[in-house]
Amino acid sequence: MLYPNSNYFYFIFCILLILVSISSCQTQTANNKVQKSEQNSITKSEFGKMPDGTSVYLYTLRNTQNMEVRISDYGGIITHWIAPDNKGRYEDIVLGYDSLDGYLKATPYFGAIVGRYGNRISKGKFILDGQTYHLATNNGENHLHGGLRGFDKVLWTATTVDSEIPTLKLSYLSKDGEEGYPGNLQVEVIYSLQEDNSLKIDYQATTDKTTIVNLTNHTYFNLSGDVKGDILNHEITLNADYFLPVDSTLIPTGELKSVKGSAFDFLQNKPIGKGINDTENEQIRYGKGYDHSWVLNPSKEKSAMNFVATVLEPISGRVLEVFTMEPATQFYTGNFLDGTIIGKKGIAYKKRYGFCLETQHYPDSPNQKNFPSTVLKPNEVYKTSTIYKLSVKQ
Repeated sequence: MLYPNSNYFYFIFCILLILVSISSCQTQTANNKVQKSEQNSITKSEFGKMPDGTSVYLYTLRNTQNMEVRISDYGGIITHWIAPDNKGRYEDIVLGYDSLDGYLKATPYFGAIVGRYGNRISKGKFILDGQTYHLATNNGENHLHGGLRGFDKVLWTATTVDSEIPTLKLSYLSKDGEEGYPGNLQVEVIYSLQEDNSLKIDYQATTDKTTIVNLTNHTYFNLSGDVKGDILNHEITLNADYFLPVDSTLIPTGELKSVKGSAFDFLQNKPIGKGINDTENEQIRYGKGYDHSWVLNPSKEKSAMNFVATVLEPISGRVLEVFTMEPATQFYTGNFLDGTIIGKKGIAYKKRYGFCLETQHYPDSPNQKNFPSTVLKPNEVYKTSTIYKLSVKQ
């Protein structure tokens, strides 16, 4: 038998080394291309069709941290928010549906833009410039979240904004008399996914007739990721010395009540579930948990946003921080979820499987003379912003 000499083995070794090097370069180049295409981008895909056949689209915003937020032009809905935990696992932290069909049915406002008036208006009526306006009573005897067809149930005009960060602008004209509100209201809502893993929501509106406006976003969060259970172990700090007590129909009484020493005191970090079943507390009974407005302590710096809250899910380590220009936040703990809604990945959304921090003006402000005004007049601009920021605690 003949054996090749050492030069032959050296030649073969060099050929193999070159091939491995080329393959490695090609793989690295391919990986870089994939990584680059997934970073700091915004893409559009069809989400479904309206009953009249109009296409509805889903816009996916990604930043350089591989965080991903998906927003529909139907209702301006945040359908998904994919964020890492303390082990680097990326999971969805908001409640919703896998397809448009779920949102087209009656839903508890999952992820939607709410307007013209977020929250409740007593008995569906208010007086403005001496005229009484009547709205739909879609929450018992009260008006809720803009009525039977609020901003959560309309198709917005979506435009991707030429920006260094993924930015989506949604526009909608709410015509004079829509849902009983006066004035043609031109609304813009801009979602921008920041490099620090925060989602900034900018709201702007103008009117040709004196009206009322109170816009918010109604995302249900569950920081466990892919909804592993209820939110009672989430730990929350709320920057508010006062909250608004309500009557049995959840309309504010007009009083600002101190939170100190009560189940509504979240000035120091504590689990959401600690006082949520305190049935001796009348306010807890009325809301079946927390469904109240907290009056935010204003920022000491005039140019700064008000700090709203910090929420920690201790197992995943996910932390949500909220900041706003608004004077209050509605803290809602999913008390009316009952397991009948089947959400993403076939998960049944049971009681307290999500929480909301809806930054806004006070509920029923048009009927409460001591509350901050929500009146918008012609030649004025309604303008406000809220930031939801995600991070991880190791």
